[in-house]
Amino acid sequence: MTTAADQVLSVEAAHILQVYKRLPLVLVRGAGARVTDCDGREYIDLLSGIGVVSLGHGHTGLTRAIAAQAEELLHTSNLFFHPLQGQLAARLSRLSGLPRAFFCNSGTEAVEACLKFARRYWHTAGSRGRTEIVAFERAFHGRTFGSLSVTSGAPYREPFAPLVPGVRFVPPDDPEALRAAVTSATAAVIVEPIQGEGGVWPLSRTMADALTAVCEETGTLLIADEIQCGLGRTGRPFHSAALGLRPDLMALGKALGGGVPVGAALLSERVAANVAFGDHGSTYGGNLLACRAALVFVDALENGLTERVAEAGAHLERGLRRLAAQHATVGEIRGAGLMRGFEVAPEVADGIVAAGLERGVIVNRTAGTVVRLLPPLTISDADIDEGLARLGAALEDAS
Repeated sequence: MTTAADQVLSVEAAHILQVYKRLPLVLVRGAGARVTDCDGREYIDLLSGIGVVSLGHGHTGLTRAIAAQAEELLHTSNLFFHPLQGQLAARLSRLSGLPRAFFCNSGTEAVEACLKFARRYWHTAGSRGRTEIVAFERAFHGRTFGSLSVTSGAPYREPFAPLVPGVRFVPPDDPEALRAAVTSATAAVIVEPIQGEGGVWPLSRTMADALTAVCEETGTLLIADEIQCGLGRTGRPFHSAALGLRPDLMALGKALGGGVPVGAALLSERVAANVAFGDHGSTYGGNLLACRAALVFVDALENGLTERVAEAGAHLERGLRRLAAQHATVGEIRGAGLMRGFEVAPEVADGIVAAGLERGVIVNRTAGTVVRLLPPLTISDADIDEGLARLGAALEDAS
């Protein structure tokens, strides 16, 4: 039997470059944590567009703000100042403690900006040989040349070699290796407080303390990639604070626009003071539609959403513990707040996403054998419970 999804995929998708292994599903509507496909079937979305749809699908406030801004003015270019940029920068500064913001369109662009600004800092300071970057094994920071250069993993890197030189990778659980890697030639260390694509691995407090110490001792800049784990995802504005990290630069994306593309690089004053006119730019970065959407999200974050995520995250963790008790296929559970992952056997991992769709729940597999959950930050306890019930059935099917 041919479905509406089959027809869409065979005709409309025929000319799209095949760089994604897409699921045979065409989603057309959403409300809260639930989405509906073109055949009328509903799913509980425990992935939220890979952590993007932070306020849930069809959020009324976000929809109205986007529509209102589209009627007023969409774009001016960065040749002009607009108050929405200033308002968003001020709000992000208050949340992060980093006083300057550069706006772009995505997380990977934010990483690119942070890498450039780190090198620019040392260039201006007169240490022009201080250009190397230290990154961590299992890291994922994006797919552009700069961000890919600090992303670990041969399958990502090898087809595009040679990448940007001067990058060293160290194990994320070896303080001594970190200390040995950071030298007088190191411009910055880049870290995900929780590694997302790498398998939802939180950085340990021991490693965070070593990172803080080595940066203080050597003056090396610290870049925190909070694209996936930041902006309330773990029950606090930024997960760096949970580890005592004090980044000089921070990369943001995903959740910031609630579904509208927007990214930001946040900078300390000392780094910002060494950046000059023309050092970086973006045609669409900080456009009015994106800033308006981001302000709606930040409003929610500052008015109860962070606290709600902490509660929902605890509820999700309890549910995952029960799931593990009921299903021998569920291994180690990791993460914080509404960013969770758990290990499964390879044969289960191979079929879990498809089995989830059959049961009406959307999840993601990453790092080979990890089931990753990134639900909307607004998800209800009832939808968490129902989503995990469907996921439990999918685990049975996959195994």
